[in-house]
Amino acid sequence: MKLLLVTMYFPPAGGGGVQRPLKFATHLPAHGIETHVLAPDDPKWIHVDAELQLPTQAWIHRARYLGPRSRKHAEDLHGRRGLDRVTRQARSLSRRLLVPDENVGWNLTAIPAAVRIARAEGIDVVLTTSPPNSVHLVGAAVKRTTGARWVADLRDSVAAHPHRRVERTAVRAKEKISDQVARLVARQADAIVAASDAIADEARALHPQGVVAAILNGADFDDFAGLEYRRGDRFRITHTGSFFGKRDPRPFLQALADSGLEDVVARFVGDFRSADRDWAAQLDLGDRLELHPYVPRRRSLALQRDSDALLLLIPEAGGRGRGVLSGKVFEYLAAERPILAAVPPEGAAAELIEETGAGVVAAPDDVAALTSALRALHDAWAGGTLDGTPLSPADRERLGRAARVEELADLLRGLVS
Repeated sequence: MKLLLVTMYFPPAGGGGVQRPLKFATHLPAHGIETHVLAPDDPKWIHVDAELQLPTQAWIHRARYLGPRSRKHAEDLHGRRGLDRVTRQARSLSRRLLVPDENVGWNLTAIPAAVRIARAEGIDVVLTTSPPNSVHLVGAAVKRTTGARWVADLRDSVAAHPHRRVERTAVRAKEKISDQVARLVARQADAIVAASDAIADEARALHPQGVVAAILNGADFDDFAGLEYRRGDRFRITHTGSFFGKRDPRPFLQALADSGLEDVVARFVGDFRSADRDWAAQLDLGDRLELHPYVPRRRSLALQRDSDALLLLIPEAGGRGRGVLSGKVFEYLAAERPILAAVPPEGAAAELIEETGAGVVAAPDDVAALTSALRALHDAWAGGTLDGTPLSPADRERLGRAARVEELADLLRGLVS
């Protein structure tokens, strides 16, 4: 069978959203699925990872990107004054008015390209992966035009994303549009694939006409091959990934300040908001806080492996964060270093970390609990009893990426058999 995978995130773009579609495209051909990928030619992302390898057994197609540069609105305005600030505010507003999201302009080239590829290659199934939600309009168009089956892959919730600032009127209005996209997917997709059980349950609540399957993100243990942990003279706790939406480093930073531990260094690798940077400066953490810019994935994995502990942050977000089981959770599991999980205690991430024995859990906004967890990890390190957290053979097989790809391959074949 032949598959067309449509994604906004694909190398040379870097960042966490790249890994799921990249791993699917890399490993599906081994299951007898001829895989074609359609991605933007130049999406103008802030982050580029030239070290990421393109799949050697998949066909890569590009469609011209039409849309704004992917900058964070608040960062673009931070420190701006006068006419420069007004101009940038107007530019930001125009982006916010685009529905269902600012990347919808890419559909002007992506839809014709996808239809052309589907017809020329005899595509059996088109798989669209979000975010952004607008990419699913490509899948609907290909299905309607060519008769190919359509699978919608939801890496995040379409209608109830945990990082959306729903207290803002404009965000709530845009979320109503996202709800319409979710209903379009439910009505027309032949199958819906979700990256967590919570997202799958949300899709089932819309009574979709196709099957819904939870295919989680997987742990890529082989990606850490050759990377080592070396104990240093300070306790190093590392967070990799950018800050946006409701992801908040401040409770942990306050816990670090309250702990009184002078031989701890917290390393944040990735985009760190200017407002959070200014707030952290008031804590006078000195060399206990290191802020590093974005680094390529291989370097990020090396920093994870060479850490005494890893910091995972998932916001409560009014209950929306409880179902989040992001790719970062599985990446940290594969790093096999103890995790301080500042996540909803009753959520999916907490459950997985506790059942695998990979770390300790504290509510993301509970400074006292975070302080206690940090001290416990530090004390174990100081006493020489803080070991790595290798998963059992059964957990490695259950949580590894190979099992996820096999699940997807079985679903795809079932649609055309």
